[in-house]
Amino acid sequence: MKILITGAAGFIGYHLCELLLKNNYDVVGLDNINDYYSKSLKYSRLQALGIDRKDAENFNIKCKGSLYDGRFSFVRMDLEDREALPLLFENEKFDVVCNLAAQAGVRYSIENPNVYVDSNIIGFLNLLECCRHNNIDHLIYASSSSVYGLNDQIPFSTTDKTDTPISLYAATKKSNELMAHTYSHLYGIPTTGLRFFTVYGPWGRPDMAIFLFTEAILKGNPIKVFNNGHMERDFTYVGDIVKGVLAVLEENMEPRKTNKELYKLYNIGNNKSVKLLEFINEIELNLDRTAIKEMLPMQPGDVEKTWANVDNLIKDYDYYPDTTIQDGVKEFVQWYRNYYKV
Repeated sequence: MKILITGAAGFIGYHLCELLLKNNYDVVGLDNINDYYSKSLKYSRLQALGIDRKDAENFNIKCKGSLYDGRFSFVRMDLEDREALPLLFENEKFDVVCNLAAQAGVRYSIENPNVYVDSNIIGFLNLLECCRHNNIDHLIYASSSSVYGLNDQIPFSTTDKTDTPISLYAATKKSNELMAHTYSHLYGIPTTGLRFFTVYGPWGRPDMAIFLFTEAILKGNPIKVFNNGHMERDFTYVGDIVKGVLAVLEENMEPRKTNKELYKLYNIGNNKSVKLLEFINEIELNLDRTAIKEMLPMQPGDVEKTWANVDNLIKDYDYYPDTTIQDGVKEFVQWYRNYYKV
């Protein structure tokens, strides 16, 4: 099986590529390596997969990795490129596509809306068109817990209404789900959307809470705690997330095609909510330092609590996230200290 992973230089994309390669799959990674956050971190992830930076910097040129028996290749490309992307599909003959590429960040979407439309909607449409014309067996794509918006039913279930997004990022993710449903219906493409909740762990994004908190605490700077600390998140360790994605990737599509269950949607999270102040306390314990907390009001586009109901993922894929917050935070802090040498 040959698998395309978009967003391969990203946080979850890197971990998924690593897991697939350890399971002996042939993987092609795609990423445009934009400057939303440190490009060096993205290139470092690729280096850990065996891709040299000088090779990865060139657009639209496929380069082969030096690790995993050459089973990993990478191409720097924009999903919006309507010429290069179809050529890649024609040349590579992918079996399965997993789309993790997207412009991330809720607050950033309020300041830079055009970037989100280009990447998350136009780019996704191009990907759907490529799947349509190249007989892709299965498209898995990242959605987000943010689609639940102002939903007040806890825990969040995929049967809940998601027509009240409160950020453009959330609106683009909801758009992806609708577009995937359309292509499944019109063209018979099996699609599976995964609504990711708050993912954390080694190699995480610098704009994520655990990264910002760890950096600030080590420097003796105050950390911003929104809604005066009355926040809860379904914090999910990245290792649990990619194991769930792998289970979906490995599914035999024939029964779904036979039963006309082409479009599916799941929550993927930790199946419980954790208070933000408890999460911060774990970081403090691992750093052996006390955070200076700056209590602030709720930010535009944020929600007070997230909690994923993952019963369907458990039933269909035997998905059981089992990494505790204690173990997950410890792994992140160890990686952070090692990577940044602090």
